[in-house]
Parts: sequence; C-alpha cells; structure tokens
Amino acid sequence: MKRLFAAAILAGLMLVPASSASAALTGEYAKFNTCPLSNLSVEACLYAESTTGEFTVGKKTVPLVNPQVLKGGTFGPEGILGPLTFVAPTDGLILSKTAQPVPGGLLGVTAPAWWPQILKDLFNETINNGFTGVTATVELAGTAANVKANFLNALLGSGTAFSLPVKVKLDNPFLGNSCYIGSTSNPVKLNLTTGTTAPPSPNKPISGNPGEGGEDPNGRFIFLKKNRLVDNSFSAPGASGCGGFLFSWAVDPLVDSILGTPSPAGANTAILEGTTYLGNAERLRELP
Repeated sequence: MKRLFAAAILAGLMLVPASSASAALTGEYAKFNTCPLSNLSVEACLYAESTTGEFTVGKKTVPLVNPQVLKGGTFGPEGILGPLTFVAPTDGLILSKTAQPVPGGLLGVTAPAWWPQILKDLFNETINNGFTGVTATVELAGTAANVKANFLNALLGSGTAFSLPVKVKLDNPFLGNSCYIGSTSNPVKLNLTTGTTAPPSPNKPISGNPGEGGEDPNGRFIFLKKNRLVDNSFSAPGASGCGGFLFSWAVDPLVDSILGTPSPAGANTAILEGTTYLGNAERLRELP
C-alpha cells in the first residue's frame, strides 16, 4: 500500500502537458532556475538542500554548518518512478562547493621530526601567523553521468536514494590548493538512503528518514522536508596533493595521521538532513 501511494503521488506530478520552455523562474520556483529545461528529455528537476548533518572520515567529524545542494535535471526509462539519469544544471554545479570548517583545524599539530628543515619552517610560520583553520569541501568526483537518483526509494525509505562519487578538498595556507581525500579516479563512493544502512560487520547500521511529504498547490513540484539521508558503508582513501607538488610526499602522511585515513568501509559516516524537491519539468516550462 505504501508503494502504491508513493507511486500515485509521483505519477500525479507528471500528468499535465507542457508548453514551451520558460524564462527565468521566480519565487518558490526559483530553486529550479538552473534546471536544464531546454533539454526536452528532462522530465523532472531535482533540488536537494542539506542544511544540517555531518561527514565523518576516519577519526575526524565535520559538522554541516553551511547548506549543501545537489541539483540538476533527471529522466528515466520508467519516468520518475524508477532509477533516474542525471543531467547537469545550466551553471554546471551539480553539487555545490560549500566549505565547512573542520573542528580543531591544525591547532595543536606539530611538524614531524623527520621533515626537512625547510618544510618545518614553512609549517611553523603558518601556525605562528594564526593560520590554523582548515575547511573541508565535498566536491563531485566526475560528471552528471556518475550521479544516480531514485526519488521513489527516497519516498519509501528503502534502497539507495542518491549515489554519487565525491572527493573532499582540505583548504589551509599550508596545505595548499590541491589537498584531497579521494579523487576522480579513486573517489569516495556515497550511496545515500532514507532507510537503514547495511555497513560491513561489525559496524552498526544507522537509519535515515524520508521526512514529511508534500506538494506545491499548483502541482509543479513535490517535496520531502525534514528528510535524513545516511551512509556508513563507504571507504575513504588516503590524502593526496597536500603541501603542493614539492612536499606532498611529506605532508600527505601528516594529514592521514590527523584524519585516520585511509579508512576502511564502515568506519566513515555521511548524514545529510534537509529538504528534497522534485519539480515537474513540463509544468515548469509553462511558466512565463
């Protein structure tokens, strides 16, 4: 019965025929302004905003304090009732590059004794100048083709709702501009669910929540608010590129010691809480 009810809600979203593509969307529809509506294969517009949560890699937990957004167009062989193929938004930002402060940063960290003196001096100068803060930014590691979505699974609280490869960029004056956990070729693979996870033994599963469903009075989008997407079954590779090309051989091990990376499957956690919107592309194209 729950599946039939969910299917009816999703199917009802797609019943109204469309007119030509719209101009810039405003008001409550502005969230879909970068949906690729000019691509007529796009059947739905996804906008998932996480406002709270946390990301744990190894022994370091970073709270989500700045909103993170996943957005784009979707289509699928079963319409919106099954697996969805992603289409990049018009601004190219499938996953927003939102920096989150890392608690503690480099505060209290000392340069390893085995480092060359020039590297110790650079590190100490950074710390002495007060540049101890570090931010972590989760970035998509790939293209729209690497993102998979299933809104019905999100609504039912069963199976994978969103699957995407990511990498985590660590920023600090000393760490440089290319310090990452994960890469395009070796990403962190997230399989987020609103149901219950199945991590490797002996790790304990955690539960998500589909949240509260609703719809736009004009029938142009549906939403799940207060939803909770989780995953604790993924692994995380070691750091790479930290300290720049010349010193990554020395700085990467320091970052790994701070984070506890590489970290095996089940020892890491992603929790994202917020609201997921799915817009009817046909109805949105109607708007002036």
